[in-house]
Amino acid sequence: MRYFKLPAGVRDILPDECERLDAAEETLREKFKRAGFRSVRTAGLEYYDTFANIKSSVEQSKMFKMTDKDGNLIVLRPDMTLACARIAATKLGESGAKLCYFSNIYDFSAGGNSDREVAQAGVEIFGEEGALADARAVAFAIDCLKAVGLREFIVDIGHVGFYKGLLEESGLSEEAAEEIRGYINAKDAVNCEIALKRYGANEKAQTAILALSSLFGGAEVLDEAEKLTDNALALSSLAHLKKVYAHLKELGADKYVSFDLGTVKSLAYYSGMVFTGLAEGVGAPVLSGGRYDGLCAQFGKDLSAVGFAVGIMRVLRALEAEEAKKC
Repeated sequence: MRYFKLPAGVRDILPDECERLDAAEETLREKFKRAGFRSVRTAGLEYYDTFANIKSSVEQSKMFKMTDKDGNLIVLRPDMTLACARIAATKLGESGAKLCYFSNIYDFSAGGNSDREVAQAGVEIFGEEGALADARAVAFAIDCLKAVGLREFIVDIGHVGFYKGLLEESGLSEEAAEEIRGYINAKDAVNCEIALKRYGANEKAQTAILALSSLFGGAEVLDEAEKLTDNALALSSLAHLKKVYAHLKELGADKYVSFDLGTVKSLAYYSGMVFTGLAEGVGAPVLSGGRYDGLCAQFGKDLSAVGFAVGIMRVLRALEAEEAKKC
């Protein structure tokens, strides 16, 4: 084996690219500071058991694991939001906080053309809730992408409550709902329909859930979605997104926004609005975020929370793609 090679999914950053990375980080650092965020640097290693009883968006099978000298199982940092929520709940006395970070996270399951080591810059807002707080988070995310030079991107917004509402009427088990969620995210209508029938979902729920993959576009999507259900949770989720959109228009950020109700992120982790930043030339989101009001309570302190993370190397790839189009 040629040991000077690197494992799949990680790479060195050479001087020219490193200069661009440093510049992007400095731009975001100043942006975060002006908006009132305070930096944290979280531990790179945590006990595996910390995540055993925490509802996380990161599956434990996707964590890099090792043992320390005492035989304790520890993991490389799998997620920054979890770490920031732990800090906000256990080490800060305030009822609210605005934290930011620049850090790498590690994903054991990735490899090949995917990144196992992901450089992120992100913000977490604790103690603010409601449609205006959600809209401000999305608008700030858009401002951050524009600040580092991106011009051709879109931020897709959804709400996990809509899918949860459809589930309430379906009779599906939690396990079945999670399997089907994966098919919805993959836009795999065939396997989604097969699974819905296999698990015995009623016809009305099947129709609504199968429609999720086509519910993307402008604000008119929210009106279309209302026709699919009379579930109170689903309808209130759509009403919330309409309020968010109204605030985004007031903030002048609606130009970069679309809606995608077929983006169904982890139901155990996210509690409301979710959003994803997409740009040409990148095979993964350049930005991901949402509301996760129940996370801090799992660490002992109930705090509402919303935030997002920017994949900085992915942003640089998107910038390269934009430059290439001009040539």
